[in-house]
Amino acid sequence: MAHYLIELRQRGPKTSNFSVGLGLSSLETRMELDWQVCSQARVTRDARFDGKFFIAVLTSRVYCRSICPAPPAKEVNVRYFPTAAAAAEAGFRPCLRCRPECSPGTPAWVGTPNTVSRALRLISESGLEEGGVEALAERLGVGSRHLRRLFLQHLGATPSAVAKTRQMHFAKKLIDETNLLMSDVALASGFGCVRRFNAGIRKVYHRTPTQIRRLARQRMVQAENQYLFRLRFRPPYDWKGMLAFLAPRATPGVEVVVNGIYRRSISSNGNDGYFEVSLDEGNNVLVVRLQFGDPRSLFFITERIRTMFDLNADWAAIVQSLRTDPVLARQVDSGPGLRVPGCWNGFELATRAILGQQITVRGATLLAGRIVTRFGKPFCSADGLTHLFPAPEMLADAKLTRIGLTGARAETIRALARAVCDGRVNFESVSDSETLLNRLCEIPGIGKWTAQYVAMRALGEPDAFPSGDLGLMRAMALETSRELEHRAEAWRPWRAYAAMYLWKVAQSAFGGNGPAPSQAQKVTTEGSSTHGHVSPLSDVAMRN
Repeated sequence: MAHYLIELRQRGPKTSNFSVGLGLSSLETRMELDWQVCSQARVTRDARFDGKFFIAVLTSRVYCRSICPAPPAKEVNVRYFPTAAAAAEAGFRPCLRCRPECSPGTPAWVGTPNTVSRALRLISESGLEEGGVEALAERLGVGSRHLRRLFLQHLGATPSAVAKTRQMHFAKKLIDETNLLMSDVALASGFGCVRRFNAGIRKVYHRTPTQIRRLARQRMVQAENQYLFRLRFRPPYDWKGMLAFLAPRATPGVEVVVNGIYRRSISSNGNDGYFEVSLDEGNNVLVVRLQFGDPRSLFFITERIRTMFDLNADWAAIVQSLRTDPVLARQVDSGPGLRVPGCWNGFELATRAILGQQITVRGATLLAGRIVTRFGKPFCSADGLTHLFPAPEMLADAKLTRIGLTGARAETIRALARAVCDGRVNFESVSDSETLLNRLCEIPGIGKWTAQYVAMRALGEPDAFPSGDLGLMRAMALETSRELEHRAEAWRPWRAYAAMYLWKVAQSAFGGNGPAPSQAQKVTTEGSSTHGHVSPLSDVAMRN
């Protein structure tokens, strides 16, 4: 699926009249899908391909997921599209049985331009904000016509169509899975008014929102401000490995990992709440139970949780690169489906990374708990959640040495908090990760190694790689970061996943909890000798 074989033709962004290798329209955009792979995945209902392409049926005019339970149509009556938006633009409507809105997110194709990947990330976080495609293109540093051309070439639909389809899918998900009033569904999904919402749903699904809810046959009635979402992923998924990474780093009072469940407190747009996540392995689903007072934040929250648990990852594509290395191949075969854990808040993650400078996981967790108790906002909830992590404004001038931090680390956290407060560093809706990482490195005590860790977990960069990490070098039996960088070239663009596996190798072979910076990194990468010991990964520091 990383390369395509079937030509898709279309007339343009307005008509989007696709045909499959039939030559029925003038060629403006060329895309290729592996017809044989798509056909086999459709017939066998292979869950590994769920969300990687969509199946349009000419006779019924609906588009489906690869796992649709309906009897498969004849191949002559089927067309394949790389995205749901492309199928919708071609005039097909979503299937009510397999519910395309529940499919895992569209993975970043190998070879897709960075501009498209960054644009998709921004759309997934906030949709098309005021200003539309033109504003999005300006943030990305390209022209709007060029951005539309890139989207058509690689996704089969314009940015507006992608955003509209995501909006419609989320509205359908809220109708099916919540008890919200339709007026609240309209606001939460970004329609602005009920009339536009009703018209949009009727146009796409040929039914009213009320009729769709009746078809959903909800079995559970959730209490007010409580929601249950089922977020799908492509198997395999190493849930135990995810929790094993998150559990020792869980900030007391803010996060809890217990009995196979992850739980944490959250804040968004002035409202507080919490969520918990568990695995429904039999259905390739993470079950999210959310309590939050403002339904307008539901889209942001669910998308952030998807990112946090790396649910859009395409394991089939990742494993092809990792298996080229014998060390990684053994790890991949023995523990498939390991993901890169994300985070709820970039500032929180960066702060935690600074806290963990060359101390054990337990020590860093203790310091994080002290910061939360001293500076965090109290949060009234059960199950071990007592506080919200402090906002940057609370830490910008905080006297952190009183809770056990060294002067250097305390100043680094304060400098980071001030940079976030004055807008020099912004972890939300990042359009240029390289610029953000460079600004992070301007803060005394934060260097390239730290920045790469933030890129892995806060920005979701699949190719981020802290090459100066001692644990990674030990796992590969290499002496220098230059040797490791050379070895890691074969793992692109999935080096972050390679790092996760290598840390497991280091932990198993050398004990401790994972990686640590090399001595050279301490001096040359992380800044001056005063702050040279700063380590974003040292809350998993390895003991010799």
